[in-house]
Amino acid sequence: MTTAGAAPPAPIRPPHRRPHPLDAIAVLLAVVGAGCVATGLLPRPEAAATLGRILPLLLFLGTVVVLAELTAAAGVFDVLATRLAVAAGGSWPALFALCVGFAAVTTVVLNLDTTAVLLTPVLLTLAATLRTAVAPLAVTTVWLANTASLLLPVSNLTNLLAADRIGLDPLTYASLMWLPQLAVLAVTTVLLWYCWWRPARPPGNRFPAPAAHRPTDGALYRTALAGCLLFVGAILAGVPVGLGSTVAAGPLVLAFAIRSPRTLRYALVPWRLLLFVTGLFLVIQTIGRHGLNDLVAGLIGPDGGVLGALRAGGTGALLANLVNNLPAYLAGEVVLPAQERQRLLALLIGTNVGPLALPWASLATLLWLERCRAARVRVPAARFLLTSAVVAVLGTLAAVGALLLTG
Repeated sequence: MTTAGAAPPAPIRPPHRRPHPLDAIAVLLAVVGAGCVATGLLPRPEAAATLGRILPLLLFLGTVVVLAELTAAAGVFDVLATRLAVAAGGSWPALFALCVGFAAVTTVVLNLDTTAVLLTPVLLTLAATLRTAVAPLAVTTVWLANTASLLLPVSNLTNLLAADRIGLDPLTYASLMWLPQLAVLAVTTVLLWYCWWRPARPPGNRFPAPAAHRPTDGALYRTALAGCLLFVGAILAGVPVGLGSTVAAGPLVLAFAIRSPRTLRYALVPWRLLLFVTGLFLVIQTIGRHGLNDLVAGLIGPDGGVLGALRAGGTGALLANLVNNLPAYLAGEVVLPAQERQRLLALLIGTNVGPLALPWASLATLLWLERCRAARVRVPAARFLLTSAVVAVLGTLAAVGALLLTG
């Protein structure tokens, strides 16, 4: 109660949450894309065909992110990270090999954005727990998020688009991309060790092994593991990716609804990513009709063979660093016929591996930067940009060269 004549207490207002810049970009793209359709710059039949094509991709993106977020909330990533450190037996080179493998497998199976968003804080925390340099583990996640995203269609949204355009099922796609994936992983691993891990190695290449992490809810932990295995099995069996991720996420959502309902919230759905992708498709298709397609066609050229593959890969990498990898792939795909499989896959390699040269070239890199800032982790900028550019160039060349051997 207040005394007579006293002013009533001011109401307590919740702190104002400023929207993240990526939120604004996503909304802007969606609004501009809708405006392109409304004004006739993009004919409605073409827009409808585009939305029909990406609807299964949006279903996949939404459900696989929910699956990954709940898998992290169940403690799966934390358990695996500490077990990796324990398995390394205090050896710095062994920890390096296990972290590279962990990041690569996460990217291949759950896509590059999962590695950037969920694995980054796990490895940052692991570095703090081990009292070792944090930059090597941070760079591991962002490099592998981009360069390990070639092997399966689910590893990257651009892969899904390419597999759909060429008409490849997951196993056929993997049979073409396994050697390019190994080639770029070899380049990434060597440069990661010599540029980041080796200079930061502790005395004697040894570190104190941490205690094993135990999940707080064993039932949720086991359900999350089962969900991830179910998802992998569904994809390898040729189940449509959107259906596979939805079926895998369903039991896990139900388990959390029973055992930890407060974890389920609207923020789990990646609305920003869904708006970003939808708007980007419409905007790039509109720009393509008004001159971009001609420019890209000139860059890619008419040549086939070795020169044609190198030009396609180089064009993908160049455009990705100018505007971002997804619009770069979309712009290149339009001017390459579906029967030119080798050049389309070379373009895909350029847009997947090439974006490492600059931070804005890949959504995964932007998400990684956001997580590093949230954890107050600073990676030396000049060194990061220089070494990442080297990985982008050498990795693209190695992967395209391997594609010429297999494709």
